[in-house]
Amino acid sequence: MIEVERLAKKYGELKAVNDLSFKVEKGKIWGLLGPNAAGKTTTMRILTGFLPATEGKASVAGFDVFERPDEVKKITGYLPEVVPLYSEMTVSEFLTFVAAIKQVPSSRRKEALGRALEVSGLASVKNRLIENISRGYKQRVGIAQALIHDPQILILDEPTIGLDPAQIKEIRDLIKSLKGEHTIMLSTHILAEVTQTCDGVVIINEGRLMASGSLEELTTSFGGKEGVVLKLKKGHEEAVFAFQEIPGVDRVSRQDSELTIEWVRGKDLREAVSGLAVERGWGLLEMRPVAINIEDLYLRIVSGGAEQ
Repeated sequence: MIEVERLAKKYGELKAVNDLSFKVEKGKIWGLLGPNAAGKTTTMRILTGFLPATEGKASVAGFDVFERPDEVKKITGYLPEVVPLYSEMTVSEFLTFVAAIKQVPSSRRKEALGRALEVSGLASVKNRLIENISRGYKQRVGIAQALIHDPQILILDEPTIGLDPAQIKEIRDLIKSLKGEHTIMLSTHILAEVTQTCDGVVIINEGRLMASGSLEELTTSFGGKEGVVLKLKKGHEEAVFAFQEIPGVDRVSRQDSELTIEWVRGKDLREAVSGLAVERGWGLLEMRPVAINIEDLYLRIVSGGAEQ
């Protein structure tokens, strides 16, 4: 649905985006993750046709961004980091105005307005002036204006920036509710945004691609080892030593009632581990796979320079 190939953007000698390539599948939520000044906003502006690239190719739903920018804009909804709102308008007035700009037929504008208000959770404030609604509602208005023409693609630049925790959760839930009907790409430098909202991620730093793929693929690729986390009812100290004796086990660590058992990638010792716990009567309450923490993954990729 979104394809980027060797994209570059230069400002004089500065390369804001440098040889960037990635793909986003239809109906998925994909994060564009990186530190501040990594090139996220520049990349999104290029994808939405608001900024030309210096080199490379980009296509959205099969339309070349540079050769057919008008077609791309028709099927794309864009939420910039700073939402351009007219505070003297009511919510409904503003969204109707945007619908006209985006060439929604006049016969369909009332329907489009109703849908955008409902999906974005704005029905209760539709007749209020934008200057009198909260920051969270203003962000919802920004999302609603991106949705008003029912686009196939949503490009959201830092959609939860400046919001309080309750508002952040509301916006994340809203974004997840749009998955499937829309292909969504959102930029963020907040790690929790990726784990709680996205199916996959493109990680960039200084304009360069550092890693791209689903969260499962990336954590597997960079994890190094496999293993399980066990929650036991009793026998923890005995279990630490017993699990270490299983052939192939590389490391066993304990934190309170949980034990982490790791082994070299390619082996599968789950049956041996669970069987021993049951045999010894330690009370196996839970067993789940070991997964590298997204924070560890991000820091390893960005600070360690592990490019894919």
